[in-house]
Amino acid sequence: MKNKFLHGVFIILISWGFVHAQKSGDQASVFFTTKAQDTVKIGETFNEKDSTGSKSLKNRIKPIQANFKSINSMTKWTSVKKKDIEGESAEGGEATFYYTDKRLEKVIARHYGEMGQMLIEYYLMNGQLSFVFEKEYRYNRPLFYDTKAMKENNDTEAFDLKKSKITMTRNYFENGSIILISNNDLHGSGISANYPAEQEEKIKEDFKRLLKLVN
Repeated sequence: MKNKFLHGVFIILISWGFVHAQKSGDQASVFFTTKAQDTVKIGETFNEKDSTGSKSLKNRIKPIQANFKSINSMTKWTSVKKKDIEGESAEGGEATFYYTDKRLEKVIARHYGEMGQMLIEYYLMNGQLSFVFEKEYRYNRPLFYDTKAMKENNDTEAFDLKKSKITMTRNYFENGSIILISNNDLHGSGISANYPAEQEEKIKEDFKRLLKLVN
């Protein structure tokens, strides 16, 4: 059954796209391209309670969390700009920029794929990155792997968003530098105050590329 399943997936991938690998920290996130990004769209954080188990940094992250909640409590924006994200894969993505007066408050970026989807929320405070929330969905099967494909491959599962593996990463910034990363997934959580400098640089570079879409 396994060989038939892999063969079926390979045919689907040849027909619908190509593989796009995006490095995230020390792990490589592999997304397969597709043309149906609007079929599945994971929800933003909005007023979801943000928390971390770090006691040593509790006082330092309080203003970051307060800023996060304050921004997400806003119901009216001076302007909202939407831009397509191109060049990373055939599937691409979209970014939404939220402003009060002429000040950018947050950016929501979505990166679509056939085998997964990434939602990244950037929050600013005093013109600098303050909090970056990453939510990654890894699907149980390719986006177009329906019940017909399941039966043809003698498989037991079709694509089901509810069966996705979800990883959420909270990146806290103080004066432009990361001070804490909190990572939670379905198998537990891990918290670290010491994170590779290259991850911080990657977040900043990704954010700069997004800003070029509106500048």
